[in-house]
Amino acid sequence: MRLWRLALISTLLFAAAQGAVRADGRTAYPVTISHAFGKTEIAATPKRVATVAWANHEVPLALGIVPVGMAAANFGDEDADGLLPWVSEQLKALGGSTPVLFDEGDGIDFEAVAATQPDVILAAYSGLTQADYDTLSQIAPVIAYPQAPWSTDWRETIRMDSAGLGMAQQGEALIADIEAKIAAEVAKYPELQGKRAMFVTHLDASDLSVVNFYTAQDTRVRFFQDLGLQMPKSVTKASVTGSFAGSISAEQVDLFDDVDILVTYGDDNLLAAMKANPLLAHMPAVEHDAIVLLGRNPLGTAANPTPLSISWVLKDYVALLAAAARKTP
Repeated sequence: MRLWRLALISTLLFAAAQGAVRADGRTAYPVTISHAFGKTEIAATPKRVATVAWANHEVPLALGIVPVGMAAANFGDEDADGLLPWVSEQLKALGGSTPVLFDEGDGIDFEAVAATQPDVILAAYSGLTQADYDTLSQIAPVIAYPQAPWSTDWRETIRMDSAGLGMAQQGEALIADIEAKIAAEVAKYPELQGKRAMFVTHLDASDLSVVNFYTAQDTRVRFFQDLGLQMPKSVTKASVTGSFAGSISAEQVDLFDDVDILVTYGDDNLLAAMKANPLLAHMPAVEHDAIVLLGRNPLGTAANPTPLSISWVLKDYVALLAAAARKTP
């Protein structure tokens, strides 16, 4: 919690440096925002907002703004309309039509982004390269991630993107609202407190020789701490600075003996394979069936927390984690 508070203080100081706050709660322009690629200045309130990559569109939507363009959902989109359910619900609530959806299956579609004629491009949660950033900056001012690719947690995403909209104060109110909902739900499950959770990226039931996992920098892992769970020391130690994912040989899996709960994407076939594997079967979480199996569906997708998905998934996800926690010694 101390690290979180320090991060909060740092972020608030960062936000305060961007410009004065007007009586209506909006930031006075021009606004300058620092990020991994330098600084971006926004001269006036953006009227046409485009977003790229994952989750960034949820910030303006949560604050009442429908983007002119955003990335189509490419994971967990069961009806293949390019929208995840919490996004569809918010669009309906705002009475807005579906924005232009960018197909990012092969990377950012720069021409499609340019065609929406944005005043700002939000990308606080993304994997932008320097080349991506440079190209997008020729279209409009870009809000990039603060430190490392794909490592901006949901609070930072809201703060960075809302600052780019001139709505930093409203962004803080949104964070406080989400935090209150999380706290209320987690309070129902005291068994979560102190349990240590690990998020495995993917396991191949036909070949369990390698264990890929999300590191301490990944947003899914950082979300565990919001939900009353602890970071296993083994995961912290195995995390490579600046990388959101890591990998070890199954022969080294005993390094994760301090993991109480294991979360991964898979089904009962994977669970059976893990329990039959002579190496993975000895992990405490596997031995005690303290495993949360997520599908490639909206619930599994929302385990990577975003501004709108948290409220949508909170009840179900916390219940699954609590059920696993009850199986641990």
